[in-house]
Amino acid sequence: MADPRARPLDDDSRRWTLLVAGVCLLPLLLQLPGPTALAIAATAVVIVALSWRKPLSVGVRMLLAITIVIAVAAQFGFNFGRDTGCAMLGAMLALKPSETTTIRDGRSLVGFALFAPFSTFLLDQGPWTLALGLTGALLGLGALQRLATLEGEMPSPGLWSPMQQALTVLAFGIPLALAIFWLFPRIGTPLWGVPDRATAKIGLSDRMSPGDWAQLLSDDTVAARAHFLGVTPPKSAMYWRGPVLSDFDGRTWRRGDNIGLGARDHVQPSRIVWTYTLEVEPTDRTQMVALDVPLAAPAGTTLSLDYSLRAARPLAALTRWRMSSSPPQVMQSQLPEPQRRRALALPRGYDPRTVALGRQLRTRLHDDRAIVQYALDWIRRDFSYSLDAPPLGRDTVDEFLFKTRIGYCEHFAGSFTLLMRAAGIPTRVVTGYVGGRWNRLGGYWMILRSDAHAWAEVWLPGRGWVRVDPTAAVAPERIYDTVGEQLGEGGVLDTLQGPNGLAQVGDWLRQNWNDMVLGFDADRQERLFAPLGLKRMTAMQLVLAFGITASLALGLMVWLTMRTPREQDPVLRAWHRLGARYTRIGLGRAPHEPATAWAERIGKAGSPTARELQELTARFTDSRYAAGVADEASARRLARDLRAHRPS
Repeated sequence: MADPRARPLDDDSRRWTLLVAGVCLLPLLLQLPGPTALAIAATAVVIVALSWRKPLSVGVRMLLAITIVIAVAAQFGFNFGRDTGCAMLGAMLALKPSETTTIRDGRSLVGFALFAPFSTFLLDQGPWTLALGLTGALLGLGALQRLATLEGEMPSPGLWSPMQQALTVLAFGIPLALAIFWLFPRIGTPLWGVPDRATAKIGLSDRMSPGDWAQLLSDDTVAARAHFLGVTPPKSAMYWRGPVLSDFDGRTWRRGDNIGLGARDHVQPSRIVWTYTLEVEPTDRTQMVALDVPLAAPAGTTLSLDYSLRAARPLAALTRWRMSSSPPQVMQSQLPEPQRRRALALPRGYDPRTVALGRQLRTRLHDDRAIVQYALDWIRRDFSYSLDAPPLGRDTVDEFLFKTRIGYCEHFAGSFTLLMRAAGIPTRVVTGYVGGRWNRLGGYWMILRSDAHAWAEVWLPGRGWVRVDPTAAVAPERIYDTVGEQLGEGGVLDTLQGPNGLAQVGDWLRQNWNDMVLGFDADRQERLFAPLGLKRMTAMQLVLAFGITASLALGLMVWLTMRTPREQDPVLRAWHRLGARYTRIGLGRAPHEPATAWAERIGKAGSPTARELQELTARFTDSRYAAGVADEASARRLARDLRAHRPS
């Protein structure tokens, strides 16, 4: 007898298994680099088209597999890590349909495809990834159920019946899944780590060259979310301070190797204190931001000599920090000579015209504040802001100040800093973000990657380091438009009517997802039962609660699995329930007793409902055994009358 698993797949089952593979592959493709994802998707389509009627030969499949492995590895620079592994899985899944012809092959394809959504969680744990993953898993269970039915050599079950059974299986597992999520004891730090993601979102770095930020400034995804606890800073103070760059080699500004060493100099804060939580989206960097200037470093970070924050390890996952900042009245009133020399250093042999202009300004104006104001007035008068800045050659600052005069924050901050140094004013570049978008629905600020910004800090006697933003001089709308959105009139509905309304709703959902799911850590788990009077649960109490809840959930699953399946025929189901009602009053039908004999026995017992029962019994036996008597309408009426009958 032939193995039923070796039976060829019918067209409907093939389409379903391929659909499952595609849905499972989709969330993974959305997390891979664009060119890689497009190449894998195109490969999958071509493979399905070529192998629809006949599987590809072994030699062709081997050649394709080797080519795909080499191509994916080359795409990631032969750096074998999490991203490479996920891309390799997606590529192999795209190749798998080339050998899918039998029911056994279909089961293999579906089982392999189910790895894709779970591997996606290594790259992203957002709500859309979960929704797509669950959809793929549900369709996969339905496909497996359908293939199991075909293996049993039973008629094709259609589409709905397998999906109904898959939904039932999924529903059975929900109580146990919730118990594991809420109550399984968590630890503060993981026992193991996942390798850093090589293609994580771009973040702030310790270097800046003209043109580096073009991609970052066009990225409107959220970099962080800020929720103020109390006073919200004015729009002019929405500067999120990041890395401070002091070294310049003529082309690139760098933070320097030893800038963070040693004790911080005294900062005299103002009386204003802003307290807030900052939720940082994953990047591949350790650089953090805080409102200018942070009063202390949160646990897990260090505050450098220049008052920039750095995390102890790359921010590869969503993190939440509580911080306090205050605008400084004086920041480092005394500048030690090594720091002064560093803040006045000029690259040797670069930008001669800028150096000459700076020295000329020093000779002509003398006062530091007047030199700063002269430069700002010049920028405001003769320069333009644009993200489409022309490329610059060797002397980048000279070309920008005296030739192109068009650029964005990188160009303005770097050129202004070099000009001030040439004029004898200690100056440095500060990078970070400025402003943000007010999410009225959620009541927090969205700091986008496109809000990345660079400005300058000049050291003035008696004031210390003072922020100067040359970009604001030429394009104030670039700096203040986003923060001004908070000041608009109207309610939530007014906000949602604009072009950014959908993005605000989406981010609000994402923020709540982060808060309820991704942010559910060991500390929140210990406080889970605080509303019931248990302020903090110990590990043993959590274990006990998990054990009880999981046992109940498993018991529920066993009971649901072992109970009698629901009768599919509505007439027969109503008849059985009628029999159960008579059983409860001691007049139930014996297993060996025919229906008509049972109705006659009820009549002899003197039941007032016996005549009606005999009539229903006659209609029931006719519908079951008399050929040509029953039709769909009469069956519905009979089922309704059986349900309505009550013995007495």
